[in-house]
Order: sequence, then C-alpha cells, then structure tokens
Amino acid sequence: MTTASARHRLPIGIQTFRKLREAGAYYVDKTGFALQMAREGTHYFLSRPRRFGKSLFLDTVKELFEGNRELFLGLEAERRWEWAVRYPVVRLDFAAGSFDEHGGLQDNVVAQLESLERTVMVPRAQPRAPDRLAELLRSLHERAGQPVVVLVDEYDKPILDALAEPGLARANRNYLRSLYSVIKSCDAHVRFCFLTGVTKFSKVSLFSGLNNLVDITMEPEFSSICGYSENDLDTVFAPELRGLDRKRIREWYNGYSWGGTERVYNPFDVLLLFRKRRFGAWWFETGSPRFLIDSLVNRGVPTASLHGIRATDDLLSAFDVGTMSTEALLFQTGYLTLLDLTEEDGEWIYRLGYPNREVRQCLNRALLRALMADGAPDVNAKSLMRRQLRTADVGGIEQSLRGLFAGIPADWHRRNKIAKYEGHYASVVYSFFTGLGLDVRVEDSSSVGRLDMAVRAYGRVFLLEFKVHEQAGAGSALAQLKDRGYADKYRHLGEPVHLLGVEFSSETRTLARFDAELA
Repeated sequence: MTTASARHRLPIGIQTFRKLREAGAYYVDKTGFALQMAREGTHYFLSRPRRFGKSLFLDTVKELFEGNRELFLGLEAERRWEWAVRYPVVRLDFAAGSFDEHGGLQDNVVAQLESLERTVMVPRAQPRAPDRLAELLRSLHERAGQPVVVLVDEYDKPILDALAEPGLARANRNYLRSLYSVIKSCDAHVRFCFLTGVTKFSKVSLFSGLNNLVDITMEPEFSSICGYSENDLDTVFAPELRGLDRKRIREWYNGYSWGGTERVYNPFDVLLLFRKRRFGAWWFETGSPRFLIDSLVNRGVPTASLHGIRATDDLLSAFDVGTMSTEALLFQTGYLTLLDLTEEDGEWIYRLGYPNREVRQCLNRALLRALMADGAPDVNAKSLMRRQLRTADVGGIEQSLRGLFAGIPADWHRRNKIAKYEGHYASVVYSFFTGLGLDVRVEDSSSVGRLDMAVRAYGRVFLLEFKVHEQAGAGSALAQLKDRGYADKYRHLGEPVHLLGVEFSSETRTLARFDAELA
C-alpha cells in the first residue's frame, strides 16, 4: 500500500498496472482480491459501473499471472503468490472499439486475434474467430506447459453501443455468445477466466455456453474489489485531504454498495477532486446517460419514486436487449445503489437508492430537462428559487412554480391523460428541488399518513401536498396538511415549518391554487 508520508502522482486515467507502479502513483492495494479468486475458483464475472477501476484490476490480474514480481513489491501479493510459475495470458479488450455499425464487432475481434497471434507467434489455422480463439488457447497451453489465463474487459460494450438498433444489438450479442462459449469448451486449457463489464446480461441470452461463471458482483467479500473505502482515503490519500472538507467528500462521492457492509467511493470522482480541489460532478459528466434518461421518461417512471425503489433478484437480473427492467438499468449503470437487503418469506428484497449527492442532483437535473424539453428552468430561475426558499417568500415560490408548470410543452398535454400528468407534475417538482441540491423527501411517513413531499432548505422546512383541483376540491391540499398534523414530526428541529398546498387543474392543466401557511 502506498504510504501517506508524501504526495504522489494521481493515477487519473491510468488503467495499466505497470504504468501506475512504475510512475510511483497512489495505489490502493487490491491484490488480495486477486489472490482469493485464484485460490478459490477459476471462472469469474464482475459487473461494475463505468470508471470504477475494473480495467485496472483486470490488468493487475494479468501482471500477477504473468509473474511480474517487481511490480508487486510491498503489496499483499508479493509474499503470497507463487512467482516461480508463469502463465500465458489472452486478453480481449472491447473498451476502445466502436460497435454501432454492422461488421464492427467482427472486424474488432479479428484484429485482436491477429495481434495476439503475431505476439505469441501462433499461426492462423482456422477461418472463424471462435475456432481461432480455441486454437490459440490450445497452442499456448502446449507451448508454455501451463494452462492459459483468459481476461475479457468490457465484455458487454459491443451490445450496449448498439442498443439504439435492437437488431444489431442482438446480432452482436449472439456473436459474443459463440465467442465466449469457446472458453468453456476449452476448459482443459484454461487456468483462470475473468470477464468484466458494466451490465449483467442474462445467462440464458449471453452466457448459455459459459454457464460455469461465478458471478461475484453481489458477493459481500468482493463488495470493495473496485472503489475506495473510507480507510483508503484516510491512509493512502491522506496527503491529498489537506484543505478539503472530509464530511463533504463523503456526502458528494461515497455511498456505493454491492452487498457488503462497507460503502465505497467512486475512484474517478475522488482523483478529480484531489486534482481540481473543488467539488463537481466529474463522474456524471464523463458519460451521457441519454439512453437511460429517455427510457425513464418513455416509461413514465415517477422521478420521486427512484430513491427507495424495491427490487428482487429476478428484476435486477432482467437485463437483455429489449427487456431491461428499470431497476436493473439504474442499478447496473451506477445511478442507484444498494441501500439494504432483507428477506421476506424466502425472497430477497433489494432496496435501491441514490448513492450520493453527485448522482442524486445531476440525474434529476437531466431528468428535469427531459421532462420539460425546452421549458426547463435556466440558471436565473434556479437562483431565484433558492433566494425565495431562503427568505420564505411564499408568493415568489408560487410564481416560480407557476412558471415551472407553464414551461411544460403543450404537446405533452395533448398526448397524455390527467392520470399520467399528475405524476408528471409531481416528478417535475421533485426533480427541480432535488436538482438544486436540496434535501427532498417524498411520501414521508408519520403516524397519521404519508406526506407527499418535504423539503429542508436554509434552516427551514417546506411541506408540500399535491391535489387535483377538480377532484379533491378547492383548498383540500392545505386542509390535509393541517388536519393530519404533518408539521408535528418536524417541530423538534427548531426550524420554521411552512405548509404549501399545491393544486393542479385537470381543465386548464396549470397550477390552479396555491395555499401557504406557517405551521
């Protein structure tokens, strides 16, 4: 483990273990996980979101099996690995390829196989890529006298790149299935196999020919195989913490969990924070979640329901071309993480939620833009709302909400019924406040019922209840807030509590009534 006595190079963008070690960069020792995997099994699969260190760990495994001891000095593997034995390694890497055109995947695989064949001087003996891979594994085993280590990085990228064209995505999936099935058919020549990717495609669709893979994605002992722990920041990166608010670092970037007791930080965020010395949405901004946003909006998923959404094993595994559950899509891409896990009559229930402020705030900003098209509030409207909340200017808040609803495109109303745009309005309000970085809670439970929305901001509490004006009656929203005593739950905070009754009109499709009162 890198000592904390002096500052070192920040390994931003370094995905090669040799380059990182030779550069003297910070390194969080993950070699213990590789030792455990090599000792306990042979065929593994790991899913983690983008920019979480999967490629670096895969490359670490490569250097370990190749026996490059000099790179592991001072690390856990140095004293526990059998360095006298070296294994040949075959690595397929799909991270840099482009696979959104027909033939792109096949050309990429052929190029990788040709490069491997030249490097190890194995002549091409078969025309088909799966057969060439099989011949490569057999020849390497025979020549080295040791079975081969097979590593596949970003195994699913050729499918994800083509999701906009389902036919191509399925073709890429089927091609990969035939390629990966070779690993099992050549099991006698394989010492170790490890596939990594962002998503977990169903075994039936992609891994039917490689059904001996052990999925360690949700195994507690591997929960911190990627990412940085609290202890890592306080020890390895201690020199970088000077001048930074430790509590704020945790709020912004910690919180990812895959079944273990320890929550981890996104490495990319942490490293960019140390370099830039300011907080920002570094991870979120590196990849456009356009497909994700469009899927959520098209499915009519209420944004307020995302944090705390519940799922089962079946739902989290329901990921394939054209059949991606909302829960699986959000969880596997890193926009939701595991909050807790409970058992109900033999069925495991996963409760998912936002991992940290970065994801919660930025995802809702993106959702708000999609929900409102060109009518999304600009920076001036956001600053105005913050001032209105800070000063409890309820008249100003009303006007800002009216402007927010007026920004919803008229075409949306023509295409949807009141039953749907009730949820649409609530989603717009929730994503607006959450995108401002405020503490927003929905359906907050108390002994008397569930409050629609609570917003804590600037030393104040705002309680909101939403109603359809024509259905519930004028003034019903504020009346419910008062009759059920929702404010009682917040009085112990010692902060002013403001009741806001918000009523939509099913006829004018605008804000019909806004009632405010200090509790």
